[in-house]
Amino acid sequence: MNRSIEAINERAKRGFSDFLQLDPSRARAGGLSDWLVGEVRGAIADGRLPTGSRLPASRVLAAELQVSRGVVTEAYQRLSENGQVVGHARAGTVIAAVPAPGQEDRPASKAAPEAADLFEPAPGAATFDLLRSAPAAIDLFPGLPDLTTFPRSAWLRAERTVLADFAAADLGYGDPSGAPAFRLAVTRWLARNRGIHADPAEVIIVAGVAQALAVLARVLGQAGITRIAVEDPGSLGAREQLRAWGVDTPPVLVDDAGLVVEHLRRSAASAVLMTPAHQFPTGVVLSGERRRELLGWAEDGGLIIEDDYDAEHRYDRAPVASLRAVAPERVCYAGSVSKLLAPALRVGWLLVPSRYHRAAVLAKRDADLGNAVLPQLVLAHLMESGDLDRHLRLVRRRHRRRRDAMIAALQRELPEARLQGAAAGLHLMINFTDGLSDVDLAAAAFGRGVKVQPLSWHCQTPHQPGLVLGYAATPVRAIEQGVSLLAESYRDLQPAGE
Repeated sequence: MNRSIEAINERAKRGFSDFLQLDPSRARAGGLSDWLVGEVRGAIADGRLPTGSRLPASRVLAAELQVSRGVVTEAYQRLSENGQVVGHARAGTVIAAVPAPGQEDRPASKAAPEAADLFEPAPGAATFDLLRSAPAAIDLFPGLPDLTTFPRSAWLRAERTVLADFAAADLGYGDPSGAPAFRLAVTRWLARNRGIHADPAEVIIVAGVAQALAVLARVLGQAGITRIAVEDPGSLGAREQLRAWGVDTPPVLVDDAGLVVEHLRRSAASAVLMTPAHQFPTGVVLSGERRRELLGWAEDGGLIIEDDYDAEHRYDRAPVASLRAVAPERVCYAGSVSKLLAPALRVGWLLVPSRYHRAAVLAKRDADLGNAVLPQLVLAHLMESGDLDRHLRLVRRRHRRRRDAMIAALQRELPEARLQGAAAGLHLMINFTDGLSDVDLAAAAFGRGVKVQPLSWHCQTPHQPGLVLGYAATPVRAIEQGVSLLAESYRDLQPAGE
C-alpha cells in the first residue's frame, strides 16, 4: 500500500474529523449533508484524501461530528453516485476518483436555498418545487410513499417477461391513448380496487395526474369551461397546474364532512376539482349526505373532476366508493401509480365522459404522442400477476406503523395540536388555535433540519394555522426526532411567559 495512504488511514483512526478540521457549525441550517459532501470533495481534490484511502464507517463519523448517522450516509451515497467513492464490504468506503476540475469549488450547500427563500406567505409553483428538492436531515414533506419498498425484483422479472415477447413492431410509436394491454389491466385494477367499471377504450394513459389536469384544462377550455372550483384548503400544486393553463380557480370551503356543496353552487363554477376519498390536505372523507348533494349539483349540469388521491392507502376504515363509479357521464376521473409505487414513473390514467373522450385523446397526442410503452407493459404485468396487490399490502403495513409513530410522537411532544386525516393516506394534518404563523413555524423547523409544509400554502381564504406532515417515506426514528424538533420550534415561537 502507498505510504501516504497508510498515513491517511492511520490518522483516520485517530480522528477523521480532527484531521480534516470538520466543524458542523459551519453548515447552513438543514444542510449538513451538503456541507459534508463539499468538505470531503475538497479534501479529495487537494490531496488530503488520496485515491485508495478509506473513509470512516458512517456510524463512527456521525459520532465524531455529533450528527445523525443519516447525514453521513446521505453524504457517502452522493459521493458514490458522483464516482468519488466506492463501497467495499471489507475495506469500507474507499476514495475512487478526484472530482472534475472546479467541482470541489461548488459544494451544493452554497447553491442551496435558505429558509428565507423557501418560506413565503403566498408561494408560487417555483417556490413549492424549490422546497420539494431542498435537502433536509428529516424530510416530512407529504406526497411520497415508502420508496425503499419499490418492488425492484418483481419489476425486473416483469420487464424480462415483457421483453421476451416484445416484437420489433412494438418499438414504434404506440397508441396515444396508451398500450391496449395496460388499459385493460387498468380497468381490471379499478374494478377491484375502486368499483369503477369501464371499457379499456375509455382509458387514456397520461404522465400522472398533473398531465391529466393539463389535458382537462385544454379540453374543457375548448368547451367554454374556464372556471374550475377547487377545495379550500386544497392542493397548491393542483391549483397552480390549472392556473398555468389559464383556468380560474375559485375556492370552495371544506369542513369536517368534505366539500360544502352550497358554497360550490354560490361559486357559479360549472366544474369542480376535488379529492373525495381522502381530501388533501385535511384527510376528511366526503360524507354520504355531501355526496348526494354533489351528485345532484352534477345532474343539474355540473362536472366533477375526481382526483383519486392516495385512495389505495387506508388503515382504519373501509374503502370509499369512487364518484366515477356512480356517475360516469358527470365525472372525469384521474389516478396514478405515484402514491402507490413512485412518482418517478410518471404514469397515470384518465377517464372522461364520452362527450369529451375524443378531444382528450387528441390533447394527449398533441402533448407527447403518448407515454413510453415498455413501462406500461411492465405495469400491466404487475397488475395482472398480483405483484402490485402484494406490494400494496406490504406498504400499507409499513405506512400504518409510521403513521402510528407520528401520532404517538405528536400526542407526546405537541399535545396542543389537533390531528386530522389519520384513517388513510400518506400524511397527517395538524392545526393550532393560538394564532401563530404556520409559515414561520415551518421555517423554524427547517432551520432545525426538519422539512414540513405550512397549511396556509394550500388555502386561498383565511384558515386556522397548521402543518401538513408526511410520514410514509420516513423511518420511525426519524419521525420521532422530527416531531421533537418541530415541538422545539413551536415552543420557541410562543410569546415569552407562556
